[in-house]
Amino acid sequence: MKTLERIQLNRQVMAFILMVVILSWAHSEPIRYSVLEETESGSLIAHLTKDLGLGTGELAARSARVVSDDDKQRLQLDRQSGDLLLREKLDREELCGPIEPCVLHFQVFLETPVQFFPGELLIQDINDHSPVFPDREMLLKIVENSQPGTLFPLKLAQDLDVGSNGLQTYKVSPESHFHVLTRNHSDSKKYPDLVQDKPLDRERQDEFSLTLTALDGGSPPRSGTLLIRILVVDVNDNAPEFVHSPYEVQVLENSPLGSPVVSVLARDVDAGNFGSVSYSLFQATDEIKQTFSINEVTGEIRLKNKLDFEKIKTYHVEIEATDGGGLSGKGTVVIEVVDVNDNAPELTISSITGSIPENAPETVVAIFRIRDRDSGDNGKMVCSIPDNLPFILKPTFKNFYTLVTERPLDRESRAEYNVTITVTDLGTPRLKTQHSITMRVSDVNDNAPTFTQTSYTLYVRENNSPALHIGSVSATDRDSGPNAQVTYSLLPPQDARLPLASLVSVSADHGQLFALRALDHEALQAFEFRVRAADAGSPALSSEALVRVLVLDDNDNAPSVLYPRHNGSAPCTELVPRAAEAGYLVTKVVAVDGDSGQNAWLSYQLLKATEPGLFGVWAHNGEVRTARLLSERDAPRHRLVVLVRDNGEPPRSATATLHVLLVDGFSQPYLPLPEAAPARAQADSLTVSLVVALAAVSSLFLLSVLLFVALRLCARPRAASGPEGHFPGHLVDVSGTGTLSQSYQYEVCLTGDSGTGEFKFLRPIIPNLLVQDTGREVKENSNYRNSFVFS
Repeated sequence: MKTLERIQLNRQVMAFILMVVILSWAHSEPIRYSVLEETESGSLIAHLTKDLGLGTGELAARSARVVSDDDKQRLQLDRQSGDLLLREKLDREELCGPIEPCVLHFQVFLETPVQFFPGELLIQDINDHSPVFPDREMLLKIVENSQPGTLFPLKLAQDLDVGSNGLQTYKVSPESHFHVLTRNHSDSKKYPDLVQDKPLDRERQDEFSLTLTALDGGSPPRSGTLLIRILVVDVNDNAPEFVHSPYEVQVLENSPLGSPVVSVLARDVDAGNFGSVSYSLFQATDEIKQTFSINEVTGEIRLKNKLDFEKIKTYHVEIEATDGGGLSGKGTVVIEVVDVNDNAPELTISSITGSIPENAPETVVAIFRIRDRDSGDNGKMVCSIPDNLPFILKPTFKNFYTLVTERPLDRESRAEYNVTITVTDLGTPRLKTQHSITMRVSDVNDNAPTFTQTSYTLYVRENNSPALHIGSVSATDRDSGPNAQVTYSLLPPQDARLPLASLVSVSADHGQLFALRALDHEALQAFEFRVRAADAGSPALSSEALVRVLVLDDNDNAPSVLYPRHNGSAPCTELVPRAAEAGYLVTKVVAVDGDSGQNAWLSYQLLKATEPGLFGVWAHNGEVRTARLLSERDAPRHRLVVLVRDNGEPPRSATATLHVLLVDGFSQPYLPLPEAAPARAQADSLTVSLVVALAAVSSLFLLSVLLFVALRLCARPRAASGPEGHFPGHLVDVSGTGTLSQSYQYEVCLTGDSGTGEFKFLRPIIPNLLVQDTGREVKENSNYRNSFVFS
């Protein structure tokens, strides 16, 4: 409670200080300048920096601008130099019309801190308009018995200029019977009256032509002319007279078009045509002609155009009543326009902030001005905003308001506010204007990325292809823009022996995980690591998630037979006594599988046997046992092929070959297998063929060498030297000794179990190599040998 009371006390103090500042601004004297109308745009008006008592560059630093009351930017401010310049040519007549003096009100507005300087620009008139008559010609009828000194009102000339440049005087020519008198009216207009100087005689001259000239006071003066035709008519000694003069009426500004305003009445005591009266508007301006009309017969005035109290509050309408004899009387109708609440309040935004950081303290969002063109209660206004928003309105200066944040905002709770400013007047009926401001809350990096799961479990089969997509991690960030751009990276593993960099990688932008190489379930069944998600804010925020990868087993390993071993040595022979009973354990096939699970479940099956039905294999443990009692008729030697198969999909298998020898007792010597006899016979035949072929080839080779040496000796009587250059590889190099240039060695292997001397096979030990280095000369007296080695 004490804290709340302290806050309220602080707000009251701030409101009091703000009110003192506003009052000091409101009573400050405006700065005043003047400029001639039609001055070129860009012209210098004044140096505001010095006149406002500000420092150099302060206008730019405080974001100064010029605001005019009519919402049209006719002035511009150079913030750097402090010069106040014209933005466009100013036409005094367009801005102020007949009002004098013509003053353009403006304010110099400084944003930071908020400060106003009222100003006034006096627009001085130049003589750029000539007096103009509403018509080029005027017909005036004067009775012949009119006396000298009689005044005849003439049509008024209008000059848009004011003061000395406005209409000043009239003159008429020729001046034989008339002269002109200029009189000042209460509405500050100058009216010409034609004064008769001499008696008229219709029989001597029934018509006069005069030129009326209107002159203004400019230098040089401008003028306008009107042709006056005067007809001298017979005597009509009574002119029409209005019953009331002036007529005063009030008309609501929202009166419909065509509605009656007032009816005027003039009487003429003459009889006949001289007593009939017609009505017309006399010396009416264009504004009056466009707004009102009069019935020539009845004198009823009706509304032709809409009225606007804010533009013209009172009309002075001159009515002329003319009888049939040409005499006329003048009357005045004063029409007062009554204001109605027909103008809704206006709201003009001077400055607006598009976005505000979410952690910013009290901040000015917008500066605006309100105005109502009505008067009285119709022009009084109330400004408000909705109550459920964190904003407040503060009045500043002369209907200027600021929209300010009440507290720091939270973008994650609400990223955008639409503030509707409502301005309502106090008229009847009340009118209101609403303006919506969209304000965005800009993001601050105050939220770290959050993973969708605290841990992920991924499954990948072994022998996968490199760069295989094995899964994804995902993190979201409640911030926006760069603060919400999440990048992923791998953290170093806790186990330094795990080569994580060569196993997996993560996509920095999307969090996709890839296996970099083929995984082997037998080498690595599972591993885990951590993934970091970091945003792009400053400073960056991050979070971590645990990823566990399980390598699933594939049936990629065939069973491996440990016993009996197949290593190229002599086959292992199992001895079985003929007295063995059924179920006798002959041996056991031992096999393993590198896979796991059902891929490593092995089963055994007898694939081939010399004598089916004599032996059997247990499917689960690979034990080979006799299936029945042995007899003397059973062959002494047997060959068994055992199939080992795993339970994978598809299954893989291996075979094991067993040699079984049936013996009467374990003291019986080991005999060679019967299959060796055909092989021995085949080897004997091959050995003979090889010896014959070798002898033939050797004989042909020796004969060719001797022939080549003889030809060389005949062609070269002197001692032969080594050949120069490249020696073709397909020729045999022969020196003076006549021996072979390369060595050959053959090896003949005999069978070891027969005790005979037949060849088992014949093959060359050192192949025939061609000469590689052709740039060297063959040495003389080189030793060559052609020998055979038998073993």
